[in-house]
Amino acid sequence: MTSERENDLLRRVKAATLATQRHDWEQGVVAQAFLEAGEEETAILLAVEGANRQGADGRCCQLNPGQGVTDPCAVGEALIAACERTGDKALCRARDALLGWALTGAPRNGAGVVYHLTGGREFWVDSFYMLPPFLARAGCFDEAMRQIDGWWAALYDADKGLLAHRWDDGAKRFIRRDAWGVGNGWALAGMARVAALLPADRAAEKDRLVRRVRGLLEAARPLQRPDGLFHDVLDDPSSFAEVNFGQMLAYTIYRGVGAGWLDKDWLEPAEKARSAALEAVDRFGVVRGVCGAPRFDRPGAAPEGQAFFILMEAARSALRI
Repeated sequence: MTSERENDLLRRVKAATLATQRHDWEQGVVAQAFLEAGEEETAILLAVEGANRQGADGRCCQLNPGQGVTDPCAVGEALIAACERTGDKALCRARDALLGWALTGAPRNGAGVVYHLTGGREFWVDSFYMLPPFLARAGCFDEAMRQIDGWWAALYDADKGLLAHRWDDGAKRFIRRDAWGVGNGWALAGMARVAALLPADRAAEKDRLVRRVRGLLEAARPLQRPDGLFHDVLDDPSSFAEVNFGQMLAYTIYRGVGAGWLDKDWLEPAEKARSAALEAVDRFGVVRGVCGAPRFDRPGAAPEGQAFFILMEAARSALRI
């Protein structure tokens, strides 16, 4: 059970989250956070604004013409929920246009695996979270798995048991091979969400996702510091200590335990990471020490760090611990 102090922290984090300036993926992850927290009206409003800023090609949440291919799809699940709750025709047109972008408009390689940016042929680990949950929520299960399998084949580093950050699919080389913590967190959370969305007749694909999530968790667990934090590059102790990967790991573990595909002994690293996150919230409700916007190369604050505090707490609350 959460304490009154923890409830107060969560209220302040939510308020601070809504005060952030947000790019396309940030609007999406914040909308998903409020959706999972049960604050449907806020999630719908965030999805409405994402639809208001939809480009002609179907990409949502566009502040400026950007290069993001998968990032604008992060709002997709909240947008689907908004359509279902309201029946609003404009929202449904926005949903359909975004799905059209995801299925046919987005640039991709010959195997149909979508690139992360319009200006090159790169795969980024971030995409595991941004696109497949939207596809799965829309019932496009084959396409969701195609993307996950393609990115996994390119980015998985078997020597480390973790995912690398960026792969150039044209040059067939890593641009950044580092096991970036938040990047691995995007993959953990994205695959956990897709696993939850797959129907019963997709058991083999769900098992594949669960095995991958467990493998990443098992590789990361020994890298957790005594204070509950992880390093920004998970296996590089010279990189800065960082809060958000711990939140992402805890969120994934809470969901996995709740769904029955993780044992309860996994709650120990999750609770350690959560305790560190609780201590990182300042008096304004800002989660400090996450991989910080806008360059994500130093500790700071970021909308995604705010959102994953909310997501973590929502997943933990569902366990009633």
